[in-house]
Amino acid sequence: MNVVDMIPAANSAAKLMRSLSHPQRLLVLCALVESEKSVARLRQELGIEQVPMSQQLIRLRSDGLVKARREGTTVHYSIASPEVFTVVEALHSTFCKSPSPGRRSRRSDASD
Repeated sequence: MNVVDMIPAANSAAKLMRSLSHPQRLLVLCALVESEKSVARLRQELGIEQVPMSQQLIRLRSDGLVKARREGTTVHYSIASPEVFTVVEALHSTFCKSPSPGRRSRRSDASD
């Protein structure tokens, strides 16, 4: 990995990571990887109350990580860029999938 390649993108990457650093925001983005969802559906799936959900969606929108589409009185959210999608998918595959049978995680390899 050539660290020099990261220099022009370091600020953008750090901004993305700051936004992902809150568990509720991360969960919202994980839920949106599957498809666009309404606020009501996000709240139902994630069990987040109205006020905190609104606060997290406002932050995600202001950070440019999600975009909103209004349909009557319903607001639907989706991931705003392929970069966000890629990072959230990488986090999901790292933290949310159980290892295949017979496959050891890096963590157990490092402790050997």
